[in-house]
Amino acid sequence: MKKKIIIIFFILIIFVNTGVYAEPDISLFGKDVNIEDSENPEDYVVGFEILLVLTILTLAPAILIMMSSFTRIIIVLSFIRNALGTQQTPPNQVLIGLALFLTFFVMAPIGADINENALQPYLEEEIGQAEAIDNAMVPIREFMYKQTRDKDLALFVDIADVEEEIVNMEDIPTKALIPAFIISELKTAFQISFIIFIPFLIIDMVVASTLMSMGMMMLPPVMISLPFKILLFIMVDGWNLIIRSLINGFS
Repeated sequence: MKKKIIIIFFILIIFVNTGVYAEPDISLFGKDVNIEDSENPEDYVVGFEILLVLTILTLAPAILIMMSSFTRIIIVLSFIRNALGTQQTPPNQVLIGLALFLTFFVMAPIGADINENALQPYLEEEIGQAEAIDNAMVPIREFMYKQTRDKDLALFVDIADVEEEIVNMEDIPTKALIPAFIISELKTAFQISFIIFIPFLIIDMVVASTLMSMGMMMLPPVMISLPFKILLFIMVDGWNLIIRSLINGFS
């Protein structure tokens, strides 16, 4: 480790002494690249816009998860797998992929609204960046507001210490709406998962009681109940019912 540090130290000394950092002309892939200050302020504005776009792309997964229907869908799908007791079937990749496509399906009208009223006018330079962001937040805020409970919203409005009187949705600050929406989605997802768990729990109890009465205490009840739970799920067309209920819950 010490030898590596010494080697890196000597390399830095060689670079400094040779004046690499002071040269404005750099050869890159056989081409001379000239580095100099720009006299046009618009060049810096474009650079900041590119930086902003890259930042948004970096935060896109968090935005997708926290401000869309993804949270509720993935939690319900995970609880279904646990209720069936199928371990890693379906695998995580399948559940996440299904949740993503269902999220795209649910959020498609909102995406179309954002594209029509925010993105396209901004690309055509009809509106500024700030106005485009405000226009894009309108349909997202409406979606979150419809799915948020008043109790959760009041909690974060009180914590945020909003001094202005809230009369309608436009008066609610986004910093309070987003966390209120998240905990509302968590509660809704757990409520749906609890209802789904009940029939599978009954099957486990019946199978365990039957095995106990027959004196087969060494036989794991899960091995016997798993085929019956899968059969029940197939007979009622479980995936169709659950997906239909999830999508209708956002309408």
